[in-house]
Amino acid sequence: MTKPAISRFPVPEIASLPDDIRERILAVQEKSGFVPNVFLTLAHRPDEFRAFFAYHDALMDKPGPITKAEREMIVVATSNANQCQYCVVAHGAILRIRAKNPLIADQIAVNYRKADITPRQRAMLDFAMKVSMRAYEVGDADIEELKRHDFTEEDAWDIAAIAAFFGLSNRLANVTSMRPNDEFFAMGR
Repeated sequence: MTKPAISRFPVPEIASLPDDIRERILAVQEKSGFVPNVFLTLAHRPDEFRAFFAYHDALMDKPGPITKAEREMIVVATSNANQCQYCVVAHGAILRIRAKNPLIADQIAVNYRKADITPRQRAMLDFAMKVSMRAYEVGDADIEELKRHDFTEEDAWDIAAIAAFFGLSNRLANVTSMRPNDEFFAMGR
């Protein structure tokens, strides 16, 4: 059986890419042992690739009270709500590794309300889901609820920005028919 294409759009050869993009992709390959399909799919448009990953890195790699595992929880929960197979599978793998928990990504993807998470994490995901699905309803009461769980207004911004950014990512992944790498399915299990 022939493996389906990783994208419905043209996927450039790594050797043909601008130096900065090629170097980034090769660095990821060196670290993980494979090239995640999101890099190859988005490399179709180099300027957008750069902008996408600059914002991704600003949101997902920053230090602060929201841990890297919790940031991945936001991605997995909201990506499931947006029916983004690529992001649920890829970020689920990252979540399992960052949380050092082989069960958490599946729990959050299926129903975060029943996952083995803290009340603080539940409040974070409730807010992220509201931003993802009904941002027009977000109001002061939502921020106050986050504050009751020791989140600041800056944390609320971070949660909202991650949910919003991955709304864009989920839509691009769905429109491109981006296929998750097989490697993601076994990572962190």
